[in-house]
Amino acid sequence: MKLLNQNLPHGANIDGDISLMLELPENDRFFKKKKKLLEDMGSRAKHASIHSSASPGELESSLLLMLQRARIINLDELELYFGGEDVMDMVGFNSPRNEMESLNSILTAIAKLDGEHCSTTILEELRIAAVDLISELGKKCKEESKVVTRSSCEPEKCLQQWGEDQGVKSQLEISYFEGAGRGAVARQDMRIGDIALEIPLSIVISDDLVHEYDMYSILERVEGMSAETMVLLWSMKEKHNPDSKFKLYFDTLPEVFNTGLSFGMEAIMALDGTLLLEEIVQAKEHLRAQYDELFPSLCNDHPDVFPPEQYRWEQFLWACELWYSNSMKIMFTDGKLRTCLIPIAGFLNHSTCPHIMHYGKVDSTTNSIKFPLSRSCNAGQQCFLGYGSFSSSHLLTFYGFLPQLDNYYDVIPLDIDVASNEDCADTDPTPDWTSHMVRGTWFSKNHGIFHYGLPPPLLDRMRRSRNPSLQSMTLTPKNLEIELEILRDLCSMFEEMRDGLGDPELDNRETTSWDVKLAVDFKDLQRRIFSSIVASCQAGCELVKCEMQRYTL
Repeated sequence: MKLLNQNLPHGANIDGDISLMLELPENDRFFKKKKKLLEDMGSRAKHASIHSSASPGELESSLLLMLQRARIINLDELELYFGGEDVMDMVGFNSPRNEMESLNSILTAIAKLDGEHCSTTILEELRIAAVDLISELGKKCKEESKVVTRSSCEPEKCLQQWGEDQGVKSQLEISYFEGAGRGAVARQDMRIGDIALEIPLSIVISDDLVHEYDMYSILERVEGMSAETMVLLWSMKEKHNPDSKFKLYFDTLPEVFNTGLSFGMEAIMALDGTLLLEEIVQAKEHLRAQYDELFPSLCNDHPDVFPPEQYRWEQFLWACELWYSNSMKIMFTDGKLRTCLIPIAGFLNHSTCPHIMHYGKVDSTTNSIKFPLSRSCNAGQQCFLGYGSFSSSHLLTFYGFLPQLDNYYDVIPLDIDVASNEDCADTDPTPDWTSHMVRGTWFSKNHGIFHYGLPPPLLDRMRRSRNPSLQSMTLTPKNLEIELEILRDLCSMFEEMRDGLGDPELDNRETTSWDVKLAVDFKDLQRRIFSSIVASCQAGCELVKCEMQRYTL
């Protein structure tokens, strides 16, 4: 990625005709790192200025310069970790999430000036260019989704009608999709900023509801009882209430949630060699321990409030899966962040490049939760929601699916102590990273010497554990020997991890069992990640050997 010259068209500056603000918040967790990157790219000003008579080429250059700055401002922890310290690697495309956030922040800056500035033509041209870039991103990240016409959506239609009677405003229709279950289809063409869905707070299920029921006075006296557990126990009982206000919502819920928490023994064993096996086992053990703390004592002491037939372990696990897979974190007007079930909104499927990204706040004016579009969605197209920046192991465990597209958050944590030498603390340029991880090296931009497509903080720590006095990477025989040693160690470690997954030919690929299929697919993903790291290490070794030959001739 080429860094653009900071001298904008016609030498415009903050006193130019149009000045757009793209500010790095001082409360950003990584403010210092991002500030340094912005300074390295030569961008110190908070504003980007454009002359009102800028040519199309100058306008394009100005937009790209703003996008480079916005990309750095919107970097998250993982993008900073894998991007390293070199600004040249950071101003280009980092991830669909980063690109969407960056382009939408530019649109927000334009909208703040729109109507207040005389140069509306330039602003409109700039807005159209930014929208076009978002559309191009959507085309590159398109997910295949086919509506299953034979499936009945009668319960969902009843819920939608009930919701609209309660004040729901929706531009979406619930449908069944091949291989994905239920999802939402756009009823009409929608543009960026349009509200796809608006849910009144009156039909949102949160812990406030429990206060209206008899069980609250009992549960509030239980030591360690959280608001989330209270509303989970409430939902177990409310599901069976024929007079419930939310009956139509509960009628649309499946009898069984196919998440990793419901994996059978064959699927669990199919995960042998992966970290996910232990994660799922530990998660179920934690839930079982939580259940045993509450039952059967609550049923024995208060059988009228907690009927034993409604509070069996299987029903508790069902409720846990419901809240894990369907709940959303919402900021209420009182400043409290609550975990909620939102009827209708819970039908939207996840994507690594979603149409809806920002929806976690109650609008105090309308007392509702709005779901605005961050990229356009045409009529008949599936409208996706961003569940969060989750790894595939998390999505499989708690939601029961693997993303269709490459997931930039598919990281594998490393349980290795590469910073055992205390002397390296003062010389390490990346002391913020207290833990390390890897991901598929196909995401990496730099596979050259000293990089190899591997995480820069991990490599730096491993170098300093061998040479604490290392100040900078230069092509010296000593440094190259360290590089070769590190790459060989990493290659050996990940070959062992890959081989620990077993022979792919022995995996059960003919099964009709949903959980075994998911387990095998996840294992294939792990193999792909490990294999990419091994290949990058091997290629890196060849690079280093070529450089070392110069010193032996």
